[in-house]
Amino acid sequence: MTELTLDPIGSLDVSVPWGEFAGQAPELAAFGALRLGVVPAYLATVGESGVPRVHPVTPIVGEDGLFVFMEPTSPKGHDIARRGGYALHCHVADAQGAGGEFYVRGRGERIDSPEIRALAVRSATYRPRDRYVLFELRIAEARCNGYGDVALPEPASWHATA
Repeated sequence: MTELTLDPIGSLDVSVPWGEFAGQAPELAAFGALRLGVVPAYLATVGESGVPRVHPVTPIVGEDGLFVFMEPTSPKGHDIARRGGYALHCHVADAQGAGGEFYVRGRGERIDSPEIRALAVRSATYRPRDRYVLFELRIAEARCNGYGDVALPEPASWHATA
């Protein structure tokens, strides 16, 4: 079996909050917020067995953060709590990729702060239940792609740096 190694750009060790990413790549972040607002988005995590899994989610972009609420028993929440790494891809409307694609990856973290939870609830497009667990998804890499029907931002990709 071949071992997969990541170069420094592929590392998730440097992940920043959405607001920091947006400050460095505002057009890409605006495009991403728009695309992630079309739900569902798809969150990829790695299970205990090491096998990837994909989950539909409703991401929240607001208050300088990228957040996801989850049921306390959610496998995706357990995956992020154990391993941290995630990838998130926007919904794509059709086989032609209408509207463009947006993708981020980085490290997720469970948030127990009542203040940050209140910020995420205010930014949500739905009413999160009290039992839901909040995660912040920090950004190591972001990129977009289009197929001629939408203007893409510059830059079209971004990587967090130490």
